[in-house]
Amino acid sequence: MTSTPGSAGPTAAATPPPSEPGARVRRFSRAERWTHRTTAALVLLCVATAAALYVPQVAELVGRRELVVTVHEWAGILLPAPFLLGLGSPAFRADLRRLNRFGPHDRTWLRAARRRDRRRASRPAGKFNAGQKLYASWIAGAALVMLATGLLMWFTHLAPLVWRTSATFVHDWLALAIGVVLAGHIGRALADPEARRGMRTGSVARPWAAREHPLWLDAGSGRGDG
Repeated sequence: MTSTPGSAGPTAAATPPPSEPGARVRRFSRAERWTHRTTAALVLLCVATAAALYVPQVAELVGRRELVVTVHEWAGILLPAPFLLGLGSPAFRADLRRLNRFGPHDRTWLRAARRRDRRRASRPAGKFNAGQKLYASWIAGAALVMLATGLLMWFTHLAPLVWRTSATFVHDWLALAIGVVLAGHIGRALADPEARRGMRTGSVARPWAAREHPLWLDAGSGRGDG
């Protein structure tokens, strides 16, 4: 993740959010919403099949271990596919640039979060706040590690035994960490109906955008950071 020096001014990626009827603001394109949905479906499939493989109570209910292993493996292999297909969307690529840009306002947001300062004025945010940027970076890196270790566990001839043993250890414990982080992500989404509506329909209420992502909304007047 890269930092941008200087003030949080307008950039090439800071495209003003288009207005929509009914005081709503377009937040995500159709391609972005489908990328999120298909990625979420594959991740949940990986989590569900992992539970069926490692939790005895779930394994007893599901049975058919070989089928579960096959579904788990292919869900993991296909996990990068929505991201790669999403790169064909200009809106998706623009949001990736936003997620990869860490500016002064993001550091302000993190300092307020560490102090547990919940005042909106203390947490300036563009289209994505600093917490969302850190989550996106962490989950992307974790997915790559899970893919690499999973391939070593699947294709046992690719590496010596010590590598496969280490891969299994990393894969299992990182899976547990991902489960905890995903639970937090889902919990945050459940607590914010308007954010869920934005991902479901592509648009959000303007007052919500002004409250949660003021710099993104201000980008339309050239005063903020998209």
